[in-house]
Amino acid sequence: MRRILVLGSTGSIGVQALEVIDACPDLAACGLACGTRVDQMREQAAAHGVTHTACAAGGGTVAASDDLGDLIDAAQPDLVLNALVGAAGLQPTLAALERGLPVALANKETLVAGGEIVAAVRARTGADLIPVDSEHSAAFQLIATVPAERLRTVTLTASGGPFRGRKAADLAGVVAADALAHPTWTMGAKITIDSATLMNKGLEVIEAHHLFGVGYDRIEVVVHPQSVVHAMIRLDDGSVLAHLGPADMRVPIGFGLRWPDAPPARGEMPLVGRTLEFMEPDLDTFRCLALAWEAGRTGGTAPAVLNAANEVAVAAFLGGRIGFLDIAALVEAALERVSGGRGDELAAVLEADRLARDEVTIALAGVGA
Repeated sequence: MRRILVLGSTGSIGVQALEVIDACPDLAACGLACGTRVDQMREQAAAHGVTHTACAAGGGTVAASDDLGDLIDAAQPDLVLNALVGAAGLQPTLAALERGLPVALANKETLVAGGEIVAAVRARTGADLIPVDSEHSAAFQLIATVPAERLRTVTLTASGGPFRGRKAADLAGVVAADALAHPTWTMGAKITIDSATLMNKGLEVIEAHHLFGVGYDRIEVVVHPQSVVHAMIRLDDGSVLAHLGPADMRVPIGFGLRWPDAPPARGEMPLVGRTLEFMEPDLDTFRCLALAWEAGRTGGTAPAVLNAANEVAVAAFLGGRIGFLDIAALVEAALERVSGGRGDELAAVLEADRLARDEVTIALAGVGA
């Protein structure tokens, strides 16, 4: 029996992870953590016989802490699923890896903000990191099939979100409800907005750099509206290997929870009658993807600034305080104004995160004046 600690149990990934656990007799939830939905988490705990919980807003059986280390120690998991939202996921990931525990990672911000730190901890403890994002899970599986010297590029696919094909002038008046109407995936609010701006794909580019050890010039993004191909890799002979699967997050979740064992079956995916399209992303309209690539190449604490500024800007957009195009503008301004630091020092990363949030908050105060 594999004991799973689910961090972010009340979010979209956490809820689906518990469904996967319910369907697998060799998996069991041993602990839960949430952000603010303590009542929902208590219901989950009762349904799954879990006695160890923590909540950032209080109300867990283990007192909430910055790194959730107390919960990890109390629950004694065999694997930690990190499905927390935002940079709050970095320290719990480090806490699990420091204890030598494998982490199934659905919190891309961990590697965006602290990729160098995570690499250092993993080198010291040997702990495994299994990606749960559909694109990275697909790439992870593809890369495992070929010798490292044959890999040339990693290609991540993007659905294009609800605004695919539109220009900046068409997006000036869109509101949160428009951006939340994703055409293929059902996800939480923050990641859905990130998908609409293509920031989600930008964060995934940085994550792929750290996960697979490939340079930014070897990572491609293509818009693929059907969301059937999740990732591709190009090999030295010019061939391309692709991973196809349904737009169902329970598939990569199941792979992550049971790795290196076989994932649970999810049924057949029909192929007959399908049309697959691939196109270049519009970096002029969807500036967030370009900004993420720039931050990744800059390195140091720039990705942490990018991520923190985006989190605050997205929350402001969801709250109706700014327009859709203002998200990229606020992120770009933060990248210009917050000085860079070392990406391999946790204190520097956390300070960059704080400064970026302050920078955007000050800018928002000017908007509301």
